[in-house]
Amino acid sequence: MVTQRSRRCVMLLLSLTPSIFPPLPISFRPALTLSAWPAVSLSVTASTLPVGNTSISTISNALPTPAITSTISPTYFDQTSTRKSIISSDDLLVKKAPLYENPLCNSSKVTPVSSDKLPLHTAEHPASSPSSPLPQSSSTQHPSTVSTSFLSASFLTTQTSPPPFAKTSPKILTFPPEAASPRRSKPRLPPPLPHTTVPMFQHQPFIVSWNIPDRVCKRYNISLDTSPFKGVATPAKVPGQFLSLFYTDRLGLYPHVDLTSRKQLNGGIPQRGDLRASLNKARADINYYITSKTSQGLAVIDWEEWRPLWDRNWGAKRIYQTLSVAHLLQTERSLNLQQATERAKTQFQVAAKSLMSGMLAMGRAMRPNYLWGFYLFPHCYNYGWEEPFYTGRCPREVRRQNDELLWLWESSSALYPSIYLQVSLADNPRAALMVRNRIQEALRVSALPQGQGGTAPVFAYMRAVFVDENKRFLSQADLVSTLGESAAVGVSGAVLWGASADYDDQTSCAALSSYLTSTLNPYITNVTVAAQLCSNFLCRGNGRCLRKNYNSNHYLHLNPENFRILHVQKHFLVLGRPSLSDLKAFSRGFSCQCYTGLSCSPRTDRELAKALTFSVKQGLYQKFHTLNKAMLEDTKQAGFTKDNGQTNLKV
Repeated sequence: MVTQRSRRCVMLLLSLTPSIFPPLPISFRPALTLSAWPAVSLSVTASTLPVGNTSISTISNALPTPAITSTISPTYFDQTSTRKSIISSDDLLVKKAPLYENPLCNSSKVTPVSSDKLPLHTAEHPASSPSSPLPQSSSTQHPSTVSTSFLSASFLTTQTSPPPFAKTSPKILTFPPEAASPRRSKPRLPPPLPHTTVPMFQHQPFIVSWNIPDRVCKRYNISLDTSPFKGVATPAKVPGQFLSLFYTDRLGLYPHVDLTSRKQLNGGIPQRGDLRASLNKARADINYYITSKTSQGLAVIDWEEWRPLWDRNWGAKRIYQTLSVAHLLQTERSLNLQQATERAKTQFQVAAKSLMSGMLAMGRAMRPNYLWGFYLFPHCYNYGWEEPFYTGRCPREVRRQNDELLWLWESSSALYPSIYLQVSLADNPRAALMVRNRIQEALRVSALPQGQGGTAPVFAYMRAVFVDENKRFLSQADLVSTLGESAAVGVSGAVLWGASADYDDQTSCAALSSYLTSTLNPYITNVTVAAQLCSNFLCRGNGRCLRKNYNSNHYLHLNPENFRILHVQKHFLVLGRPSLSDLKAFSRGFSCQCYTGLSCSPRTDRELAKALTFSVKQGLYQKFHTLNKAMLEDTKQAGFTKDNGQTNLKV
């Protein structure tokens, strides 16, 4: 017998039928193909890998061999090839209307598809918190820490589970209608992310650049494999490099004090410097070090003797405050000490601003394709990681002071914060807290300038060794806390810097060579390819993936069950392809920041499934000789030349 309750269920389901089964679209526009990663694909199985003199070595035998249950062959992704593959399409799928549970029909439920440089000196890293007047963060929030228990000597990716979604009460549909219940406020949506500038290398949202001296290693004929790096440069005085590093003696006439001899150079303080003469010399310096007017690269100014904000010149840097007050009192003798200090502060900051912004303006005008910025800016000063309730948050006063430097963020075309590690943070989950908050502050200030068509890119400066123990390399867990954090939070890249003292003998050079092959290069390959996958699948190739919650533990890592990293002919290759569950994992933990002028709304699960199917069918496979030829072409490494600033790019 049909009851009144059953009749209501049938009527409700009939009313929901158009939502559950939307009409099929009459036509689809031609699929838009997007380049995915700098990859050369291959339609062969593991048994048809190159033989003979190809010298294939698997990075880690501990990696599980991917189970291939499909008739489609696995795919090779060459991290160092210039060729690109078609991987995705633009989808025009009708979104399914949300379904709700009716308490009258709770015997069956329908679940909807989810739609979802020692900085470049050692002073930057004091042994403990600096003796500065900066207050510590008053936040009592305890952010999640990074679990490193999953890491081993083998190359594995994070298995950290994403946090559960917040549970929301379902909307109640009743039939017949009942009295209206009080309205529940809708959850507040996060503010839209500002657009960011397009990456330097097409479809490569995250890159790592090399800036380590190699003169000693070359003397001992020790090779250093830099194939996964995009842009290889040395800190030495070599013109025409992808990364030009301007120390105090390489750009203009930098006023500062030699703390050893106490000698004042170029006036000693900004107020006494000759700005016009400094800019004239800077023009000649830029022409010498950046020879090409059209090539692209990074231009980093490393001036660390004083800071442009008066209150940040503490410790040994107080000499600049003392000299500034003395300079003012030479002409304004009627002022008392307090008045003189206030006037001197204003003069110092105005002169510092004129000098720094003037250098950036000249550099951007002369070499507009280089990304200009100052090393160590912005800073977060989030020390104190040995305290019991360390959160990594930048102190409120520091954030306020960084807001005062708006003129610097407006003048810069890139930001270069430092994420160097001390030994006290080795294999320490708090390293991730320190790094992610420094990066987050850089991303925050990059969005402060208005009307610039996109936020400035952020490149994190890191080292392969510890600041206070420069013969000890970062572990796998430390790389996750630095490189992995940087990529997941949404920076454009990282710069691996090294001091001459780090690699000054045969032993240290041999150790670096081994570390690159065994640990660092495989991890760089992992993260950069994962960032490309996420960008192209989730963000339609039009944006960069970044965490939905910057303080979460989601990482851009390849699933070791579906991918293997191989070392083939001095190239690092990725063997495998993502599964739909891999793409859904990206969707759960990451959102998209669009490139300027493009739309990159994250794909729904259904759209991800279609894009994955399309990428498998649309020529992700090329014959073996194509890969072999491309690899041979890439192995012809060109040296630096004065006329071509791009010959050292490994793209």
